[in-house]
Amino acid sequence: MKNDLSWMLDSALEIPGALHAVLVSADGLLMARTKDLRRDSADTVAAAMSGVQSLSRSLGFFVDGEHMQWRQTLVEFDGGWVFLISAGEGAYLAVSAAPDIDMADITFRMQQLVGQLGKELATPSREDIGHHHP
Repeated sequence: MKNDLSWMLDSALEIPGALHAVLVSADGLLMARTKDLRRDSADTVAAAMSGVQSLSRSLGFFVDGEHMQWRQTLVEFDGGWVFLISAGEGAYLAVSAAPDIDMADITFRMQQLVGQLGKELATPSREDIGHHHP
């Protein structure tokens, strides 16, 4: 099992207006969540975000007729936003935000976080270090 990455997600909430964040596997499993988001809510969000990224990826041809690389999905609600980006191989970062969020700030913070998460996800957890498989 990987290290608990929840503490890293909390840094996204330093942007004024950021509400919650989850790290999701491509198959819809919750990998990490910010501390203020209940586990059952985070599991629901994880499953939904997996579907959202899958649908978003399938629409690349709609941009110019060619298959384009998916980068980000932004969903607007009357009370705020949901941002979804790739967080490395088979992982996605989703952040919910208030309607007045500075989009440049939150997007930049999410990209920074993805860089940090990539390093953590690529590093074996302490319990895996030293264990060799025959």
